[in-house]
Amino acid sequence: MIETATAQRDTQAKKKSVFVVDDHPLLRQGLALMIDREPDLMVCGEAEEAQTALREISVRKPDILIVDISLKGPDGLDLLKNLRSLYPDLPVLILSMHDESIYAERALRARANGYIMKQEATEKVLTAIRRILAGEIYLSEKMANKLLHQYISGAAWNENSRLSVLSDRELEVFRQIGEGRSTRQIAENLHLSIKTVETYQAHIKEKLALRTGRELVQHAIQSKINESSSASAQSNPSGNPR
Repeated sequence: MIETATAQRDTQAKKKSVFVVDDHPLLRQGLALMIDREPDLMVCGEAEEAQTALREISVRKPDILIVDISLKGPDGLDLLKNLRSLYPDLPVLILSMHDESIYAERALRARANGYIMKQEATEKVLTAIRRILAGEIYLSEKMANKLLHQYISGAAWNENSRLSVLSDRELEVFRQIGEGRSTRQIAENLHLSIKTVETYQAHIKEKLALRTGRELVQHAIQSKINESSSASAQSNPSGNPR
C-alpha cells in the first residue's frame, strides 16, 4: 500500500499543472475532465475572473494557464498584461469563442503563447497545451499562414481593418456594447467610471467614423453577429448540418 501511494505521488509530481480561467463553469468542468484523463497533465485550479485568478496562481504555481477573452470584470487580455508584469515566463494559451482574425494578433502582442478558438476539436486543445509547454507558439494553421504572409509581404494587418484601429480597451468596450450592455453595466464590469467608459465610446465613434450613439450600438451588434457567423463557419467549414 505504501509503495502504491508513493508511486501515485511520483506520477502526480511528473504531471504538468494547468490552471483554467473562464467565466463558464461547464466549460471549466469539461476542460478539467479532459485534461485530467491525460497521463502527463492535470488541472490544479480554476477561476472565473481576473482578480481570483491572480490570487490563486500565486498559490498554486501552475505550469501553464488557459485563459478566455471574455471574463467577469476585466477581460483576458487585461489579465494577460497583468500576468506578464508578475510572471513574464508563465506560458499562457488563450482559448476563446472570439474570432481569431480579430483577437489572435492582439493576444500575441500581449505575449500570449498561443490562441485557439473554442470551436476547435478537443484534441487540438491538448496539442496546443503540449506544444506551448515544449516552448513553441500555437496558432491554427489558417492564422499562422496569415501572419506568415503578412511578415513576408511586409503588408499591414488588414483583416477586420476597421476594428484594428481600436485599442485593446476600446475593443473590449465595443464588444460589450455588442453584447447589449449599457454604459453603466460596462463601467461596473471593467471597474471604471461611467465618464471613462463614455470617453472610450467617443473615441470608438471617432475612429470608426460613426456619428451617433445609436450608430455605435448598431455597428457593435452587427460586428458581434458577423463574428458569430465567422466562428460558426470555421467550426463547420463544409456547411453540412451537424
